[in-house]
Amino acid sequence: MSVSDGSNPKRDHGYSLHSLPMAEHYSKRPVRTFFDFTHTNGPENLDVRQVPLLFLTNLQSISKVKVVSFLLALTLTFLIMASYVLMWDKKGLLFTPSPYQLRPATPSEVSFEKTLDIKLLVKLISSKQEYTPRKVPKEKDVMDTDSHLFAAIPRNFLPGIKSPCWYEEFSSHDLSADPYRRNLFTLRSKAFKTACDRLRAGFRHHLLYREGKHFRLRCLPYFYIIGQPKCGTTDLFHRLLLHPEVRFNTMKEPHWWTRKRFGYIRFKDGFQESFPVEDYLDLFDLAAYNIQEGISGNSSGDHRAVQLITGEASASTMWDNQAWSYLHGDREETTEPPFLAQDFIHAVQPGAKIIIMLRDPVERLYSDYLYFKMANKSAEDFHQKVVESVQLFHSCLSERSLRSCVYNTSLSNAMPVRLNLGMYIVFVLDWLTVFHREHILVLRLEDYAASLKVTIKKVFDFLGVGPLSEQVEAAVSKRPMSNTRRVADRNLGPMLPATRNLLSEFHRPFNMKLASVLDNKAFLWRNT
Repeated sequence: MSVSDGSNPKRDHGYSLHSLPMAEHYSKRPVRTFFDFTHTNGPENLDVRQVPLLFLTNLQSISKVKVVSFLLALTLTFLIMASYVLMWDKKGLLFTPSPYQLRPATPSEVSFEKTLDIKLLVKLISSKQEYTPRKVPKEKDVMDTDSHLFAAIPRNFLPGIKSPCWYEEFSSHDLSADPYRRNLFTLRSKAFKTACDRLRAGFRHHLLYREGKHFRLRCLPYFYIIGQPKCGTTDLFHRLLLHPEVRFNTMKEPHWWTRKRFGYIRFKDGFQESFPVEDYLDLFDLAAYNIQEGISGNSSGDHRAVQLITGEASASTMWDNQAWSYLHGDREETTEPPFLAQDFIHAVQPGAKIIIMLRDPVERLYSDYLYFKMANKSAEDFHQKVVESVQLFHSCLSERSLRSCVYNTSLSNAMPVRLNLGMYIVFVLDWLTVFHREHILVLRLEDYAASLKVTIKKVFDFLGVGPLSEQVEAAVSKRPMSNTRRVADRNLGPMLPATRNLLSEFHRPFNMKLASVLDNKAFLWRNT
């Protein structure tokens, strides 16, 4: 398997994409949609007349039956008005709606055919899929955005070692000083904090002394499991850890390349304290210790120590580039991220191995909804949120390019469910703009679940690690599945047939393009 030298980030990957003009900035234009908005959630012609005070003085002249009837009617009118007010409050009525704010679907719209023309939307998606590949930024421009990152990581790594490692001078004069005392990941992970206690105890013994200076071995991940969420990345992470040549950090998802290095946690919180690259490198010190022992010949005769690899599995790495929208929010012309996470990973590590786990996007979205929504879940609620999200996406797509809508932070935050994460082809094509095809392994969760041994062997071959012993292979195969659906969520049952039909039609053009690029019809997901 060849390793890229990173000298030419723009590559021909065997697919032809045609150019479409970019629409002007979406926020400058009104939202247009073809959906029917004639129905409303509020009362249309509610006529509430005031009752004259004089009428109250003449109640004695009116029969009791008429008085009771009037009071019942008045009470009923009040209850109807109150129900509408409560409904508005529950739906989250906004006094300053976002440009993507659309009305929620009503119960009568459970059949999506009454609300939207899905065939027209699919045609629109198909017409915008043939776009010019993204213009890959120059390596100098990438490096200029984060000078400290590229100063901390050298351009070349140690020869004879499989993992991307190098020696960094340990400048502290006090060798007993705690090298992990300021690591911000220890505040987020109890497991890593515990690991730091063990690493700290052996830190001095793993330093290299040369010409009056002390050096520590630093390593980057050899491979990255980059996505997508709810596609089995957690289970794959834990099974790979059972291989004797694989050393993981103690945090499955550091989310450093997409979030922590900016200080970005989630859009509601904005920017928090940024995590320096040194904190990220600390996560892989366990592997560095083991590799250093192999270099020093102190690994109890295990000559394979220098062949150890490490990796990480942040499911946001493939798709989440929202931090750039906050960094460049003052620039109205910014419609797509100026840089993507893969630009930085490739710039420091052009030979990195990339593993992508995908799943039928219809099932992925429902699993995502059940996992991340904490209360009031139901198949009907999921259907309503899907309809709203499809409406929002169409409103954007009618004004802007496909890529800008997929990456648009405002749209993503406005959608009740993460519909854009299932548009796999957009992300895959963007990763192929910087990484060679042979450096990216794309898997299906369905194959992983049906043929675990075959799929795991494919991953091991891709990573170039040795065959497993029968005992380890049995442990890998028999390990219980990780991060499975909660019992309460399973009891909710499957999604509505109408929801499945809508999502299947919506994702069909994306899946067709993906199957074509990967030359594998299994990614059509016709039989799931």
